[in-house]
Amino acid sequence: MSLFKARDWWSTVLGEKEEFDQGCLCLADVDNTGNGQDKIIVGSFMGYLRIFNPHPVKTGDGAQAEDLLLEVHLRDPILQVEVGKFVSGTEMLHLAVLHSRKLCVYSVSGTLGNVEHGNQYQIKLMYEHNLQRTACNMTYGSFGGVKGRDLICIQSMDGMLMVFEQESYAFGRFLPGSLLPGPLAYSSRTDSFITVSSCQQVESYKYQVLAFATDADKRQETEQQKLGSGKRLVVDWTLNIGEQALDICIVSFNQSASSVFVLGERNFFCLKDNGQIRFMKKLDCSPSCFLPYCSVSEGTMNTLIGNHNNMLHIYQDVTLKWATQLPHIPVAVRVGCLHDLKGVIVTLSDDGHLQCSYLGTDPSLFQAPKVESRELHYDELDIELKELQKIIKDVNKSQGIWPVTEREDDLKVSAIVSPNVDSVSQATDVEVGIDLIPSVTVKVTLQNRLALQKAKLSVYVQPPLVLTCDQFTFEFMAPEMSRTVAFSVYLKGSYTPPELEGNAVVSYSRPSDRNPDGIPRVIQCKFRLPLKLICLPGQPSKTASHKLTIDTNKSPVSLLSLFPGFASQSEDDQVNVMGFRFLGGSRVTLLASKTSQRYRIQSEQFEDLWLITNELIIRLQEYFEKQGIKDFACSFSGSMPLQEYFELIDHHFELRINGEKLEELLSERAVQFRAIQRRLLTRFKDKTPAPLQHLDTLLDGTYKQMTLNC
Repeated sequence: MSLFKARDWWSTVLGEKEEFDQGCLCLADVDNTGNGQDKIIVGSFMGYLRIFNPHPVKTGDGAQAEDLLLEVHLRDPILQVEVGKFVSGTEMLHLAVLHSRKLCVYSVSGTLGNVEHGNQYQIKLMYEHNLQRTACNMTYGSFGGVKGRDLICIQSMDGMLMVFEQESYAFGRFLPGSLLPGPLAYSSRTDSFITVSSCQQVESYKYQVLAFATDADKRQETEQQKLGSGKRLVVDWTLNIGEQALDICIVSFNQSASSVFVLGERNFFCLKDNGQIRFMKKLDCSPSCFLPYCSVSEGTMNTLIGNHNNMLHIYQDVTLKWATQLPHIPVAVRVGCLHDLKGVIVTLSDDGHLQCSYLGTDPSLFQAPKVESRELHYDELDIELKELQKIIKDVNKSQGIWPVTEREDDLKVSAIVSPNVDSVSQATDVEVGIDLIPSVTVKVTLQNRLALQKAKLSVYVQPPLVLTCDQFTFEFMAPEMSRTVAFSVYLKGSYTPPELEGNAVVSYSRPSDRNPDGIPRVIQCKFRLPLKLICLPGQPSKTASHKLTIDTNKSPVSLLSLFPGFASQSEDDQVNVMGFRFLGGSRVTLLASKTSQRYRIQSEQFEDLWLITNELIIRLQEYFEKQGIKDFACSFSGSMPLQEYFELIDHHFELRINGEKLEELLSERAVQFRAIQRRLLTRFKDKTPAPLQHLDTLLDGTYKQMTLNC
């Protein structure tokens, strides 16, 4: 293994298609064992809470069943997990879980198991707070200098700080001029909350100033703070860093000094606790997470910084000391003591890759023994090889090893879609309107070589397409048997499906000598439905609100050859314009250029462009494959239609909510916009066309405009 790759000590993948962010990872002795061993606590946006205690048998092992101490589904998305002294009357550690509208505090405990599987863990809800505002993040600490307990401060999406003194709510204060929430941290030495505002300023607020400021519940407008009772909320100090911040962390050297670390989009900053810059470092790659910690050298600080190039950099102040490769992009990084191994680096990706690793190399202690040189006799070696091959062959026969076969040898699944619509439509209970809704028959055939048990066929199509029957069961299928089932597909709703591809999935059991009940297996077969199932020929339109141009590297093809069922047979072979009318009523026009290698799709509704665009690309690829041309390619050189996309999202949400839920929607939309913003910038960074270079400004502007309009 390369010297500059992180040494994998233990790793696992969490769930399936779950999402995670920087607040979803925490390391602590959450079950209060007192042995100094940390547990890994992970929460996901799908609402799953997991606690791990890794015990790899050897370095690089994946997760074993006993490594997962606890897994519970809390239903609501988990934004952040923290461990502290959150329960009154005790200094035991408890787990705080932040949801978008709720804060829950749990105790985690294990009971001695009576079987070989070890201890059994469970969580118990100690108390919870229902939040009146949508939460963004939280921090905790000994606010106001309290001893032996931790208080919690939650920042809402509209810039309100809500302080909870364990089981009771203390007060709430609005941060002045807040537009979008930023990272939040608490400094125990100065008793201050530190955040980064949407004005790209690091701001510090004293806890005492927050406690005696005007109550947020009484505040109506900003002018009310100036004229009303109570004190105004005044910032202690500010520092303009000129960029948005990803995270804030505060590390104390000792009781007399501490440092505020801020991770920006292009730099990371180290500040004194009065706001003065101690040092800053320009980063070569886009960062994703960081973790400062005390160095072994007195007066210096070490910082772990993960970036979007799958790298983890270790800095001592501003000097790069080590760089190591990770198998994923980390969104959270922590350091802890696991299984008596100190300094384990724990990283988490946004799609659930959890890894415990360490730096450095493993020494090679193996030394090859000296080999006595001897003369080679090739005839003797050939005889010995044949004898060994015969022994291997005899062993395989005597032990009855199951020969390796492909799954398709056991069962073959094929689907045939009828080229014509049904003479009598099978569509029932449709919601499309006055159009006569057609249906098309699909036949799925199962051919098995061996005897199979409990075969179940499930068929899936994209809504609003529906099936007359989507489940078929075969209790037993004799060897060399063929079974065929038929069903119809039709359009039920008044909107277009995202694709016309269906999927037939068969799950079955194959008996064996060692497992008479059968070994479960799955095989699938995809099929394409005809465009005429949801679309009719329509009148082309020369004007449209939304247009999309596709470039190709081959000469234009007549639309009659690509869509033979959507043009009159009396028309010229070189048809370069064609109209489509969806059964829901919307229309799309397709034009092929006579002089260039371009095709244009246009419609009055933005969402109607996709299906015809997808069908055009698929049919062009099939056309050129039949011609024996393998280098055909399509491209799109225009700017990404993000403005139309976000307007469509806004319109969708406006139809589904009323005025009373508007504030809650805006808060939730802020989370959605930030997630979309981060993913698009990560995916297209350094390789986007010019219009996407200002994507960050576009997304922020869209959200602000939506807020003003509402």
